[in-house]
Amino acid sequence: MTKFKTVAALLIVTLVTACSGPSKSTIDEGAAGAAGAVGAASSGVSAGGTGAGGAMGSATGGSALGGPGASQENRIIYFGYDDFAVKPEYDVILQAHGKYLSANPAARVRLEGHADERGSREYNIGLGEKRAQSVRNVLLLQGAVSDQIATVSFGEERPAVIGSDEEAWSLNRRVEIVYGQ
Repeated sequence: MTKFKTVAALLIVTLVTACSGPSKSTIDEGAAGAAGAVGAASSGVSAGGTGAGGAMGSATGGSALGGPGASQENRIIYFGYDDFAVKPEYDVILQAHGKYLSANPAARVRLEGHADERGSREYNIGLGEKRAQSVRNVLLLQGAVSDQIATVSFGEERPAVIGSDEEAWSLNRRVEIVYGQ
């Protein structure tokens, strides 16, 4: 049943992405909204929604949204409790990473899946892997090639924040996008 939900979610993302055909202004507006949701103050995103590299980025360094030049906030995808579906608020960011990988066939990325401390060690390793695979599938739909993407799950073993409250847990349920791997 969960595979069916994952496939259905990916089909919806693909359909929406294919039908919308983002223009530069769509990416600029989406970047400003996504940056606001994840902390525009420290993301390096200007009021126009793009960083120094522009919305699409250069062929070598990417942009404030995608590629190795992306800000830290735009290289982390957060998830809901006990969930591995990619939230729509990350579509613009993942689209930028996918376009960077598509334009740079030699680029490599590692997707590191993480979970909060609740649940068994084994369950959290599996959940981290499902989260990394969900992000991988979105990047593949955006034009990346499977050889460019490696996934690993750390489960609850590498928390971003130490704590046993909802704020800490929400920051630990994530996939980190690491370039050059």
